[in-house]
Amino acid sequence: MSGQGSLAFEIVGDRTVVSSVRASAPLKLLTPKNHGDARWTFVATYGGGLVDGDAIALDVKVGEGAKALIGTQASTKVYKCPAGEATQALEARVERGGLLVVAPDPLVPFTDARYAQRATIRLAEGASLAWLDVLACGRSARGERWAFSRYASRTRVFVNDVLACDDALVLDSEDRDLARSMGRFDAIATILAFGITPRAPSSKSDVVASSSSLNAGTCLRVAGTSVGAVVAYAREALADVRASLGDDPWARKW
Repeated sequence: MSGQGSLAFEIVGDRTVVSSVRASAPLKLLTPKNHGDARWTFVATYGGGLVDGDAIALDVKVGEGAKALIGTQASTKVYKCPAGEATQALEARVERGGLLVVAPDPLVPFTDARYAQRATIRLAEGASLAWLDVLACGRSARGERWAFSRYASRTRVFVNDVLACDDALVLDSEDRDLARSMGRFDAIATILAFGITPRAPSSKSDVVASSSSLNAGTCLRVAGTSVGAVVAYAREALADVRASLGDDPWARKW
């Protein structure tokens, strides 16, 4: 099945509003009220996860000066894919002075899951982006630790139509023993920040992180012994973003 959706955010008065929203099954877009002048949207799917053949595609437009959060209600589960793969795609445009925060809950691939995602974000001059992508090892309590078949992601960010970041990651069980390669870590994350300066969280034994400078931005790589440790690190790194959103999207989850 495929699910197509689109979202548009604009400033009305002194607050951001959702000026347009559309979604087709199995995709659902939830737009609850929230504190502050930003607007939040939560992406969900019928059945609570992605199955073989699902193809979710979302188009997002953030108008001049608008502030938007794209999140999820809970972790996105990817079930066994015996014949193909599940995919998600995001295309986004953020105008001058706008802020887009993409911070879904962690992706949890089950045994033999195959998943691919791609995102292209275009930032106008003076626009800002906070991108958080967390991958969990799977259902470790059930012994499904890095037991998925394949995970692939590619994220491209353009600033003033100039490519500023082209980030790709592929984890394929046919190439290597993923559980052995990941060692003690049960979750990894990528944080991209443009127009925002991430904080430097205090060092902890359960998290390893590195930072790289990009053209007009920053990339943080994080690996942790648990999903909670990785999300806590990201939450601290993006503390200033939370203030811009008017509330903490992780406060009642982790």
